[in-house]
Amino acid sequence: MVLTFMPGANAFDKEGFLHNLSDWSPQVAEQIAMAEDLVLSDAHWEILHLLRAYYQEYDSSPAMRALVKYCALNLGLEKGKSIYLMSLFPGSPAKLGSKIAGLPKPDNCL
Repeated sequence: MVLTFMPGANAFDKEGFLHNLSDWSPQVAEQIAMAEDLVLSDAHWEILHLLRAYYQEYDSSPAMRALVKYCALNLGLEKGKSIYLMSLFPGSPAKLGSKIAGLPKPDNCL
């Protein structure tokens, strides 16, 4: 039996973002997604991994415009569209995707 670390309620801020990036794991992502009424598919994971790569490269969570451009560069024009990202992460894809990816809230998101 494999036990995985699931952070407690105090590991999250009032909006549900992790305080510490190191607390993130795929299991934590699933937990956050469930709280947001999302079931993660391969398409979601592709974007979540891309968000984490963006953070590694730029040391910040991307705003929507930057996320769209980064997706287009790395995944192709079909996936580098706001409508595609909104189909996966309703409302604010940059904000919701960053939350599930265990990243800080993007600076320009309310």
